Amino acid sequence: MTDAIKLDIMSDPICPWCYIGKAHLDRALEAHPNHPFVIEWHPFQLNPDMPAGGMDRRAYLEAKFGGKEGAVRAYAPVVENAEKAGLKIDFEGMQRTPNTLDAHRLIHWAGIEGKQTAAVSALFKAYFVDARDIGDAEVLADIADTIDMDASVVLRLLGTDADREDIAARDAHSRSMGINSVPTFIVAQQHAVPGAQPPELWAKVIAELTQGAA
Repeated sequence: MTDAIKLDIMSDPICPWCYIGKAHLDRALEAHPNHPFVIEWHPFQLNPDMPAGGMDRRAYLEAKFGGKEGAVRAYAPVVENAEKAGLKIDFEGMQRTPNTLDAHRLIHWAGIEGKQTAAVSALFKAYFVDARDIGDAEVLADIADTIDMDASVVLRLLGTDADREDIAARDAHSRSMGINSVPTFIVAQQHAVPGAQPPELWAKVIAELTQGAA
């Protein structure tokens, strides 16, 4: 049997390439159920300076990409690749771009209960498919409830500063290592794989790791 190999993933729940990259990885893992990966998700905020309450999504995109046309151009490859991956993204329904610090706190708490990947999946669905505001504490508590976490405990924790500094420090650590975009996957704590890689690449990595351990 192949020894377990750590797969660390730097990601942000509002990053469409992270959503696409996870779908590609999931497809490869489903095709190779004996894969050696033990997955851990790590916080990386695309917009660390986002106001706590988030901001109007249209205003955010136009400011970031230099107007409406720039935003449309920037998102064209996202739409194309999401469709290829069989993913739905409700861009029309999204009203706000949230600050994701609290979403990262939820992922951290879910990890303590062994539900980290479930939390990441639920956050992606809430944001990209259901167009919900994942910066809102009530929404996050509801998401926690869907993965069998205690929503009332999560809501209470969100009302405190619990783990805020830890999440910020972990984000800063990733940046200090030279990571400046997500998703970034780190295999066996040494090989960095940036971007939303196709399932075929992950199949090749899994095959190489499995053969190397044989």
